[in-house]
Amino acid sequence: MHEKPSVLQIISIGFLIVGNLIGAGILALPINTGLAGFFPSLLGLFVTSAAMYYSAIILSTEAVSRQESTFNYPSLYQTYLGTAGKWVAVLANLIILYGLLTAYLTGITSIIDNLFHLPIKPVWVMLVFFAITALISLASVGKIMKYVALLVMVKCAVFVVIAGMAGSHIKAQNLTHFNWPLFVCGIPILVTAFHFHNIIPAICESLKWDQKVISRTMLVGMVMGFVMNATWLLVGIGVLPLDHSQIGLVNAFEKNLPATIPLAQAIGSQTFLLLASFFALVAITTAYLANGMGLIGFMDDLTSHHLGKVNPLLSRALAFGPPLLIALVYPDIFLKAIDFAGGFGIVTLFGILPAIIAIRTAKTGTQKVLGIVMLLLFALFFAFEVGQESGLMKISPDTEHWK
Repeated sequence: MHEKPSVLQIISIGFLIVGNLIGAGILALPINTGLAGFFPSLLGLFVTSAAMYYSAIILSTEAVSRQESTFNYPSLYQTYLGTAGKWVAVLANLIILYGLLTAYLTGITSIIDNLFHLPIKPVWVMLVFFAITALISLASVGKIMKYVALLVMVKCAVFVVIAGMAGSHIKAQNLTHFNWPLFVCGIPILVTAFHFHNIIPAICESLKWDQKVISRTMLVGMVMGFVMNATWLLVGIGVLPLDHSQIGLVNAFEKNLPATIPLAQAIGSQTFLLLASFFALVAITTAYLANGMGLIGFMDDLTSHHLGKVNPLLSRALAFGPPLLIALVYPDIFLKAIDFAGGFGIVTLFGILPAIIAIRTAKTGTQKVLGIVMLLLFALFFAFEVGQESGLMKISPDTEHWK
């Protein structure tokens, strides 16, 4: 019989989940979803959070049933879907992690360049951030995650302050518009805003494989994330007008800008500018390091299987090199990178595939129907992203039509 996890462990895991949820996704959230309107965005936030919690329960149940410290998703999907399932999982994981790391690099560069107008080229901002985080990644995972947890608490405190400051600038009329066709633009961002599933195996092991405690802890973490995301939606859509002006949602959407940039310009407070920039910097840095550690571990596993041993420098080069190259070639790809990671990678790895497992392991008719509903929902999300990326579905702030 396993010992029960301590209250301190449960609290720390809850903050770890919130730290994973509050990253680049929240910075993009009001821009992409705001085009559809506040209330459509809020409804979408609820639906996607419920769907992502469902998939988290499915995956945590699988992890608990195995109780393996080496539990990984490609092996899980190979068990249920064969070799094809394994390689789909590998590809989806690479799309998620490379896409998110690219978004972090371009996001931090946009924020610093647009808000502080430093007398250096933006590429140097990106390279300095990359160099610092690459050096940090050489430290042990334990040390890095300890400081990440501390930064998460600081990040949450700063968020409360900037949300309060921006709250007084909300205009009620900004919250009343509806444009349901444009809701499709926000689906990948909404999914990304509730993505923490890469750390579920670690959560299960830390909480002593106690499914009830795991489920409740994940629920608490996701509820906290929901409240913060909903608050940020209220602030972003309530403060920023729906137009092409410098502080407009349409302008930010077309230029792939994080929400902190137009918000700081709209509010016009130096204090807000500094705090919002600090929040964005910490949010992106913690998310970059957390996802970077996950990608390094993935590359360690990959290189050890093919080379017979782990090469730490090679793993880091394979983890951090491709996102840097993409970011250097496409420096304005912040929102698009998150779209790609969420719409294809997260929807597949942590939506479609868990739903298939749920259908195959269902013990009651109700469980099977729920699994089918979730599968159809995530498949619809995937289809929307295919439509947008392939050009079959043209969606813009001004028009929406099918070819």
